[in-house]
Amino acid sequence: MRKYDILIYGAYGYTGKLVSEQAKAAGYKVLLAGRSKAPLEALATDLQLPFVQVGLEDAAALTSTLAQATVVIHCAGPFSRTAKQMIAACEAAGTHYLDITGELAVIEMLHGRHAIAEKAGIMVMPGVGFDVVPTDCVANRLKAQMPDADTLELAFVTIGGGISHGTLTSAVERLGTGGHERRAGKLVDAPMAKHGKWIDFGEKKRFVISIPWGDLCTAWLSTSIPNITTYTGGSPKLFPWLKLMPLINPLLRTRWMRNLLQQQVDKKVTGPNAEQNQKGYALVYGRVSNSKGEVLEQRLRVNETYLLTAQTAVLIAGKVLAGNATTGFRTPAMQYGADLITEVPGCRWL
Repeated sequence: MRKYDILIYGAYGYTGKLVSEQAKAAGYKVLLAGRSKAPLEALATDLQLPFVQVGLEDAAALTSTLAQATVVIHCAGPFSRTAKQMIAACEAAGTHYLDITGELAVIEMLHGRHAIAEKAGIMVMPGVGFDVVPTDCVANRLKAQMPDADTLELAFVTIGGGISHGTLTSAVERLGTGGHERRAGKLVDAPMAKHGKWIDFGEKKRFVISIPWGDLCTAWLSTSIPNITTYTGGSPKLFPWLKLMPLINPLLRTRWMRNLLQQQVDKKVTGPNAEQNQKGYALVYGRVSNSKGEVLEQRLRVNETYLLTAQTAVLIAGKVLAGNATTGFRTPAMQYGADLITEVPGCRWL
């Protein structure tokens, strides 16, 4: 029997705070953790929860800390810098691993550790927030309706919300790396914003552009649909200019340019305020087709993305604590079904 139900790492980040608040409100035994003592202690005092300062570089200390909890919700990004240390410690500690990443390369890396996680007796589930719960649910719902689907498109737009420091930091980290899509079951390179189109999301019609979203891995694993493209909302006026991105990618990859942009993020970006969390929302769209030319669409409305991330992360952690966990790598809908998203109040199929 472990002392704590949930360890939240990176608890003092924007999303980490929301997750911590949700976990406490749900009545779980929560341990807050992170590398910086001052903000961690301030949050622990505010929420009246225990905390431990531990860095990811100290593998022994991280492992012994994780061994106190049944499941970790890893919230410290960019996950390209942090996920390898955390998953290795979880494997050593026998602690189930959840994170909130949407970083495609990170999800692919974690899937590559499936056999190790099985041997360690833990479940590994990245993307337990807005990245990628709602889109994974849409993909799996469509697959159930059209089992012979060979092409999948997923898109989302956010309405009335904002963006956090951590999300933009992760975006800066990936600048200049180009995009991807899945074709014939293979993950292939594709220019960022290669595709652009108008989509009717049910409540609103929005222009979207193709991006390398985490579903290029998770939806492929959970549905086996071989051709997948993922989109997010964008400006139709800027779309032609975005097609010139390959010309400036070498500049965007330079350390000095990333440092310059990161400085602006550090100065100006915090995250959506409480009112935006409550009033904002997102719309999700999915479309499948098969070799016979048949088409099915699905639309979904969900809560504001950061609030939803906290809600779904804690919901899934609760399922793990109740014994609903399968060893090895799993996606949210693969483990809990396409209607997982509608277990969150305020989320509904359109």
